[in-house]
Amino acid sequence: MKEGPKVLLPSGWPRPKGYANGVTVNGRHVYIAGMIGWDADGVFHSDDFGAQTRQALRNVVAVLHEAGGRPEHIVRMTWYVVDKQEYLAAAREVGAAYREIIGAYNAAMTAVEVKALMEDRARVEIECTAVVPA
Repeated sequence: MKEGPKVLLPSGWPRPKGYANGVTVNGRHVYIAGMIGWDADGVFHSDDFGAQTRQALRNVVAVLHEAGGRPEHIVRMTWYVVDKQEYLAAAREVGAAYREIIGAYNAAMTAVEVKALMEDRARVEIECTAVVPA
């Protein structure tokens, strides 16, 4: 049986909500470029932050699948958002989409507010690193 990711939580630190401070794992690395909330044809179906996040996560999983990976293999995510308040206001919907598409696994995660993304309609961009067990 192969060993899965181990969450790194220093002694005495509170457990973070919705992410891990760090993880360690052995396997084949997969690097996924920033995914935004458009479909496979490059079409946005909504300008809503939660809806775009849901689609961006689906896009992440589709690329990961091409490498033979699954959502639980994601070890690191970087989220770029154009509006911190919009991100915080959509927290419930974002959390529901994350649990539905990625699952309960908590990756090491960073979220950064940026001035803009390359696609004008994009509200969020999610970049990932995954490690698929060898």
